[in-house]
Amino acid sequence: MKLEANDIVQWLINVNREIQEHKDYLSRLDRPIGDGDHGINMARGFRAVEERIKNTEYVTASEVLKDTAFLLISKVGGASGPLFGTAFLKMSTELKKSNTSFDDRILINSLDKAVQGVMELGKAKVGEKTMVDVWHPVVDCLKQEGKIQPEQLSNVANKAMKSTKKFQATKGRAAYFKEASVGHIDPGSASSFLIFESLAKMLKEKK
Repeated sequence: MKLEANDIVQWLINVNREIQEHKDYLSRLDRPIGDGDHGINMARGFRAVEERIKNTEYVTASEVLKDTAFLLISKVGGASGPLFGTAFLKMSTELKKSNTSFDDRILINSLDKAVQGVMELGKAKVGEKTMVDVWHPVVDCLKQEGKIQPEQLSNVANKAMKSTKKFQATKGRAAYFKEASVGHIDPGSASSFLIFESLAKMLKEKK
């Protein structure tokens, strides 16, 4: 499947609408193990993203993702801004290598760079109750398949998000709760699920 800048714009518009719809849910997830403002912060960041990208003419997907990255870094509070911003910035850098269009393989490569960047910045690995617990298994699955199948993408992301319930947090504010963090879905993983669910939606509609 060939993808272009407008497809990435649509993906990110989908993300914003999912985040706005689930803003209160994301904050509820954050209250027992955080500051309780994850949904508010993510909603503020992605609202700014949609406002920017839907009113801008882009030639390449890399440019879309670069704007997205810097808006998230500047608008989303706490650790989430730099982490999600880094993910999209790494994607942007990888997609600079492509022309105005690119295929599944190149998109998968960019997602792989994204998760590597997040793991490096957050010094996190799988099983520590962070967004990595969704990004890593999703990217692993996509790399094994060599292409993106929307239904599978959504299912893997959903399963990965739910798996964070069993983990004890060792990073960020949630780490202060130690054993009490077990039994709660990680808010960053829930936001990550919405990001991948929105990507699956865009790809389904394109097909």
